[in-house]
Amino acid sequence: MFRSLRRALGVVAAALLLPLAGVQVAQAADTASTGAVSAANSVAAAPGAGYWHTSGRQILDAGGQPVRIAGINWFGFETANYVVHGLWSRDYKSMIDQMKSLGYNTIRLPYSDDIFKSGTVPNSIDFSNGKNTDLQGLNSLQIMDKLVAYAGQDGLKVILDRHRPDASAQSALWYTAAVPESTWIANLRALATRYAGQSTVIGIDLHNEPHDPACWGCGDVATDWRLAAERAGDAVLSVNPDLLIFVEGVQTYNGVSGWWGGNLMGAGQYPVQLTVPDRVVYSAHDYATSVAQQPWFSDPSFPANMPGVWDKYWGYLFQQNIAPVWVGEFGTTLASTVDQKWLTALVNYLRPTSTYGADSFSWTFWSWNPNSGDTGGILKDDWQTVDTVKDGYLASIKAPAFPGTGTGGGGDGGGGGGSTAACAATYTTTSDWGSGFNASVTVANTGASALKSWQVKWTWPGSQQITNMWNATYTQTGTSVTAVNADHNGSVGAGSSASFGFGGAPGGGTAPTLTCTAT
Repeated sequence: MFRSLRRALGVVAAALLLPLAGVQVAQAADTASTGAVSAANSVAAAPGAGYWHTSGRQILDAGGQPVRIAGINWFGFETANYVVHGLWSRDYKSMIDQMKSLGYNTIRLPYSDDIFKSGTVPNSIDFSNGKNTDLQGLNSLQIMDKLVAYAGQDGLKVILDRHRPDASAQSALWYTAAVPESTWIANLRALATRYAGQSTVIGIDLHNEPHDPACWGCGDVATDWRLAAERAGDAVLSVNPDLLIFVEGVQTYNGVSGWWGGNLMGAGQYPVQLTVPDRVVYSAHDYATSVAQQPWFSDPSFPANMPGVWDKYWGYLFQQNIAPVWVGEFGTTLASTVDQKWLTALVNYLRPTSTYGADSFSWTFWSWNPNSGDTGGILKDDWQTVDTVKDGYLASIKAPAFPGTGTGGGGDGGGGGGSTAACAATYTTTSDWGSGFNASVTVANTGASALKSWQVKWTWPGSQQITNMWNATYTQTGTSVTAVNADHNGSVGAGSSASFGFGGAPGGGTAPTLTCTAT
């Protein structure tokens, strides 16, 4: 709501950096889904394979296992750049790899209907020094194909979000004079058809943040968002019946107002009913004071009042086992104490993965991009360095990635039985300031079957000591180091990779020789 985008369109020539020393995302390993752990120790496949459906308040994968969306918004296709932002600074693969390394398992991709126009040309992409080379000459939809394919290889899912009717602004209703409902539905159907058979794309968010005069259950065909969502959802499912249909709320219901898209008070009495059952996931948006003031922030009982607020607007759908709820957007600059308390309370409300596993609210944080004017992002303004404080707030609700498609593309599983697990590890010093350094290690699955776990060993050439590590755990005895995967990145599909990083002291010196073993 009310988000402003600072478009830094200049090319930033900088090397890829993984999170700097002090990052605490390794906490995600301590809070990873207990369901994923039990699955890894059984004959069942890792959760997340295939297309998904709903049952009560849970989202289930093709095998009936519950899954939790724990992701990030990466915006830009909805703007006049007609492509995700940051490609003026980074290669898209390096950003998706970094998302995975931080423990995010889903990407929400906002877009506008402008990307379907023949004259639309994506811009502000840096092709120098080998960056984004396979995107040259492609239109917006073709670039989206590339992002979807690579995310799938990495074990991430994608939700497509119709964010705007055109690149200029959001709209209160799902249509405008220039973009009628027929165009909206035709383009939704085109996307559903385009990605049919590619279960990396698990669903479509039909329209971003409906708000006044949009209503819910009022019966007016021109303004009743619930009826429009049924028309659009059925159109999508008519060409791709496997997709989830994500339906946001409105602003006002029965005189009670809230965030744009955040009011689902009417969904209990007036549910979205589609021709294909078990496909609806309700989506709420919720923000802090850096976006706008709301009366609950000044309540004397704040933040203790917030669970009741969320229960009223959207949480009841989950609490009463009516339907899954996905908080598609939430974010803040964290500049004020109020916002810090709000985010702490919301994360607790969404249910820690270590306690509840996938029986939890799903979410995608706003945003990956640093150039969201009223929230900032997980990345800082250099488009490389992680805001470890902000990312750290989310550690307890992150969840494992899903089975990757592998470089060959075919299928969601990963590997046939009986093949020997194999891996290789590569070491990169990402920064070195003499008295300390940061490094990253990429673990590649070099075998024909999916890995369940991996470990990397090396011996330092000098007196280096690891000071902290993220996305793996480690032991160091003298100069010998052993790093073991975290819960969320131990499963690596054939042809895919995982990564971890660490800080150490003194300077990094000569890169050590690594050995990698896997099961």
